[in-house]
Amino acid sequence: MTETKEQTTSLVKVKPEADTEIMVFYNQALELRDYAEARIIATSDDLKPANDDLSIIRRVRKAMEARRKEYLSPFQDHVKETNEAYKTLMEPIEQADKITADKMLAFDREQKRIRQEQEEINRMRLEAAQKEMELKGEITESVGLIEVSREAPKRVSTDMGTSGQRDNWKWEVIDFALVPDEYKMINPAVLTPAAKSYKGTRAIPGVRIYNEPIIQMKTR
Repeated sequence: MTETKEQTTSLVKVKPEADTEIMVFYNQALELRDYAEARIIATSDDLKPANDDLSIIRRVRKAMEARRKEYLSPFQDHVKETNEAYKTLMEPIEQADKITADKMLAFDREQKRIRQEQEEINRMRLEAAQKEMELKGEITESVGLIEVSREAPKRVSTDMGTSGQRDNWKWEVIDFALVPDEYKMINPAVLTPAAKSYKGTRAIPGVRIYNEPIIQMKTR
């Protein structure tokens, strides 16, 4: 029975060990490995057979690598095409994820802003009452503190899963002249770990370290 191109490709993809030529290389490699393990190089003369074997080893390795590339090459274009297609196909779900997460974070920011304003109002009213007490010895009107809103929940749990904020410290350069020499290259590979490590507790001159939380989802 003649195999189709698709059947051959499938076999090559999942079972390279079924290829007779590769198995010949593999068995030869096992022998070469045994020779290498047993080899003793004690004199200059011992270098010559070692050199010969190393030459064989490199040729076998090169031949096996060439066969590996032959196995993979038919699929490279397919991988590229699949990735390009999925970039388009995944766009709506990625957007849905970002929009929903952004709105959850926006709600949390707004709740924090409202609480801060309410707390500031109460602080100012208490300060005014204290000044009146110091001036008149009494408070003529009720302080009238307002109720401070509850904090937004840090986690939301339903039968579908649990979501919550996770710290995501980032950085941006605000004054390059103030940045220490060690950070002068503005290397993300250096600054990002520093931002995550400092978590806002340590400043880097010329760099703003800030937290931009992201939504973490654990599905059930």
